[in-house]
Amino acid sequence: MNSEDPLLGIRRQLVGHGALLIFVGGVIGFGFLFFLLGKIVLWPIPGAIDLQLPGTYDAWRMAHMEGILNGFGLWLAAALLPVMPFSPLGLRRIGLGLIIVAWTFVIASSLDPLFPDSRGLAFGGPATNQAAFFLFYVGVLLIMIISAAIAWKALRQPTAVGRETSQSRE
Repeated sequence: MNSEDPLLGIRRQLVGHGALLIFVGGVIGFGFLFFLLGKIVLWPIPGAIDLQLPGTYDAWRMAHMEGILNGFGLWLAAALLPVMPFSPLGLRRIGLGLIIVAWTFVIASSLDPLFPDSRGLAFGGPATNQAAFFLFYVGVLLIMIISAAIAWKALRQPTAVGRETSQSRE
């Protein structure tokens, strides 16, 4: 690793997990395709398996897009990490928190198309709904804390130009 960039490790983690999430979104996309077709068929492989996957159009679309969007979100976070006003330890914590958020959302949203009554919007119902609920709960709380911390630190610190201007006036 490059010893000049103390953030290289967490940035690589964000990029790697982002790529995995985009890959998972693509795999879920095949499930979405097979749901729409009502069969499993992959050209040029001959034959097809008649199988109607469970779930709804909206549930499959949401699960597919969660993987892709959360993956791109981690890539964006990796790019923005150097301009966030935190110490290297704080930035590693932000990065790890974002990785946790991304995976909780993708896993939770993937339960809905596969298991009936598993949207995770409210506590109760089948175990898969409770699992989705708690995953969303963790993810939502964590992203709210992370967003508030970033906003607080970024908006309360004076800009470098502002510091130079006030120092030159003294």
